Amino acid sequence: MVLACDRIQNDPPRVGWQTADMSGTEWAEVDDYVVSALVTDPETEAALQANAEAGLPPIDVSEAQGKFLELIARTAGARRVLEIGTLGGYSTIWLARAVGEKGKVITLEYQQKHAEVARENLDRAGVGERVEIRVGAALDTLPVLAQEQPEPFDLVFIDADKVNNSNYVRWALRLTRPGSVIIVDNVVRNGGVADADSDDAAIKASREVIELFGTDIGASATVLQTVGRKGWDGFIYAVVDGEPTV
Repeated sequence: MVLACDRIQNDPPRVGWQTADMSGTEWAEVDDYVVSALVTDPETEAALQANAEAGLPPIDVSEAQGKFLELIARTAGARRVLEIGTLGGYSTIWLARAVGEKGKVITLEYQQKHAEVARENLDRAGVGERVEIRVGAALDTLPVLAQEQPEPFDLVFIDADKVNNSNYVRWALRLTRPGSVIIVDNVVRNGGVADADSDDAAIKASREVIELFGTDIGASATVLQTVGRKGWDGFIYAVVDGEPTV
């Protein structure tokens, strides 16, 4: 009988990812392979093309990350989703697919032009009726949303101006329930989040929101790093435990 430890010790080193110094090129190649095998989707590709033609910044989640958002929302059984930061609605399409025909996504977007492009993309993708776009500063819209006393959201995806991430998380905790999922995108910042002395506003905001989750705020969280065509980054994945304390 050959034990696993014997196999590891006796096998010659394999050339490839285990020994390579991976770079952005290799990450992009893996991303391209995964997308071609698992994520190719004409409707979401059309949304990205429309965003580019409208001059929107190319800061959407990647194709694989969009699919991941859909799968996370489906796993959570999400029927009500709050998205903070719509851009052209690319990630919104994935989330709207997850909630199903009877579900709803409320997405907040600061710029009217972005919201208009998003509406066209959502309608083209066949999920427009599931999505409500609210235009304006999210920190103005969130209190209004709370006053409306909606049903709790099952998932909140935060991908907006990074300096307000901690404020968005506080509102997310008020608008969710125990068991709800909160995802905060772009917190690793090409590894910059490890630099406690950084003067970069986005890095400082990332450290602030991570450390906020490290306090007793009513949620458990971790950070997952990601690499791919979008470079080196990562996101906070949190589950609401109880009543918010912030």
